[in-house]
Amino acid sequence: MNRNPEYWIKHLGLEAHPEGGYYKSTYRSPEQISDKELSVTFNGPRHLYTSIYFLLESGDVSHFHRLKSDELWYYHGGSGLTVHVIHEDGTYEEVKLGMDLEKGERPQFLVPKHSIFGSSVMEKDTFSLVGCMVSPGFDFQDFELFTQKELLALYPQHKEIILKLAYEELPFAAEGK
Repeated sequence: MNRNPEYWIKHLGLEAHPEGGYYKSTYRSPEQISDKELSVTFNGPRHLYTSIYFLLESGDVSHFHRLKSDELWYYHGGSGLTVHVIHEDGTYEEVKLGMDLEKGERPQFLVPKHSIFGSSVMEKDTFSLVGCMVSPGFDFQDFELFTQKELLALYPQHKEIILKLAYEELPFAAEGK
């Protein structure tokens, strides 16, 4: 059963995400963790973990962004999805999520905290549906979007992918997050 993206957006109650694509928060653990227990400074306690659905259509991208937490991606359906990661040391990695193991896809992938990452759908005229679990839990205070200019100053060696996945200018809704 490979329905169209509108089906999943409607039935899962997804809404537009500032990085691109659509999402819905599905779970926030009742347990919380404080800065004192972590190696990262947050503005207050965080849920131990959070989880979302995330849908991306071909022709759209999840723009480059960074979190203070690890994010574990799980493939659910549609076509394969490519996760593009610029690690803290400046190395670039491209990981394919999906179920075609012979083609190098894998059903899950961990994006390490502090990495800059985004994603794109591999096939034309389709979509990918994934789940993302963030630990410590996601909070928009810890979400940082980037412009092309900012990333090109840091990583000029990754110009091609930066021009594809970074905003020229941040959308109004993303400023200050």
